[in-house]
Amino acid sequence: MDPDRPTLRTYLLHGSLFLATFFTCTFAGVQWLNKDSLELANFPAGFGYSLLLILFLASHEFGHYIAARMYGISVTLPFFIPIPHFLNPFGTMGAVIRIRSPFPSRRSLFDVGIAGPIAGFIVTLIVLLIGFINLPGKEYLYSIHPEYARMAEIPSGGFTFGSSLLFWFLCKIFASHGFVPPMNEIYHYPLLCVGWFGMFVTAMNLLPVGQLDGGHVVYALLGPDAQHKVARVTFVLLVLLGLTGIIPAFGSSRQLGTLGWLVWAGILLFVIRLDHPQLMFPDELSPSRRFLGWLSIAIFILSFPPIPFYD
Repeated sequence: MDPDRPTLRTYLLHGSLFLATFFTCTFAGVQWLNKDSLELANFPAGFGYSLLLILFLASHEFGHYIAARMYGISVTLPFFIPIPHFLNPFGTMGAVIRIRSPFPSRRSLFDVGIAGPIAGFIVTLIVLLIGFINLPGKEYLYSIHPEYARMAEIPSGGFTFGSSLLFWFLCKIFASHGFVPPMNEIYHYPLLCVGWFGMFVTAMNLLPVGQLDGGHVVYALLGPDAQHKVARVTFVLLVLLGLTGIIPAFGSSRQLGTLGWLVWAGILLFVIRLDHPQLMFPDELSPSRRFLGWLSIAIFILSFPPIPFYD
């Protein structure tokens, strides 16, 4: 009997988590539209957001899953992680899979590590392009905030998404023909909200640290010594970005990062660990895989938002 063949109990567990995540994400989607998430009639309004978000999460995790199974690596189905929208406005903490057997080769480590981010990034890119190209006019935003129609300009305060180089570039190229919502209103637009979230999650997974996807890729691409050095440079940069979050306390409005990066740096240091576990592989990566490896590093740099959220 195949030990990796899911049992009924396994299907029930993963299916239940999937359904719970669908519901929490749908409630979050309703909330993003400034509607009462406890009103049953509003529930369908959150479908656009939840279905797109689950599509991104599933693409990322099944990218890992399919690559692992192609190499005969024992791996679980994705665990979707639901969380109520009043604890996390996105309605989910993402999804994970668990690798249960060793990687047989450098190529397998690389392929499994990069398959998730690449699959998720492709979905994210498509979602963002559709969102930017088909942006509705101001009337859509006025339907959510009727009070804005009576104002000279849209307020700039409140909960705000930070931009990355790639998000900014796509916005300038594909959304320059009409009204572009400010970053404090992006979450009212399901395509843009999910696209931003997908880009952010992809960047976080591509951090070249420990057993994150980026750690797998850099370890396979550059070797253990280089990965250890890159991980430490990444850690220091996150700490420095976090320290710039103190600047507003001294009366300046300029800052490069946010205090949240100090928390994340602590998680990387003490929970995830900076160094990838030592593995010995005799094989080398092909030129095409090396190209994909450097491409993933470029995706990380372009997708990384120095200040993810601010208010």
